[in-house]
Amino acid sequence: MNAPAPSLPVPEFSRTVIAETVTTKGQTLTITPTPEERAALATRLGLVALDSLSATVRLRRFRGELIRVTGELAAQVVQSCVITLDPFPTQVSDEFSAVYAPDHLLPKEEDEEIGLVEDAEDDVPEAMPNGRIDIGELVAQHLSLALDPYPRKPGVTFEPVIEFEEGAPETAAGPGSEPEAERENPFAALARFKRPS
Repeated sequence: MNAPAPSLPVPEFSRTVIAETVTTKGQTLTITPTPEERAALATRLGLVALDSLSATVRLRRFRGELIRVTGELAAQVVQSCVITLDPFPTQVSDEFSAVYAPDHLLPKEEDEEIGLVEDAEDDVPEAMPNGRIDIGELVAQHLSLALDPYPRKPGVTFEPVIEFEEGAPETAAGPGSEPEAERENPFAALARFKRPS
């Protein structure tokens, strides 16, 4: 008896669209996560909190079986300052685009992928398992990309600490040293050696 295949983890924010329902005229959806989904997304993305998230997503069929997804997202998040570790709120917004294709149109490893990529307007198509597109997960991925990886609380500046090795000669930037005298223009020195005509 074969062991059952391991199930994939359920995305924290999942909103699926059946690909067959998408037409060439397209459709527009606005999606927002529940409080429980926002809390789970905050944990996944390393946020102190995800106070709000909303996305407007447009889906349109083109070139037969390909589906283009475009959209905009806006979020209010709470991040930890990388310097002070204090939590602070910030707004995040982003625009995104992706192309989805059925399995038989996805580029294979041995293919050069040139023809399909050109048809998809330079976007490499993504898979849509079981003919479904998870626009919620797509929004979550682009929210992750839009976050500042080194968040800094407004007004906080980084002051690097300069360490001097014991016994090392002090430089102009070292403590107790005098400002370095202005260097002489090398062309002025050459002028003194110029022979009279």
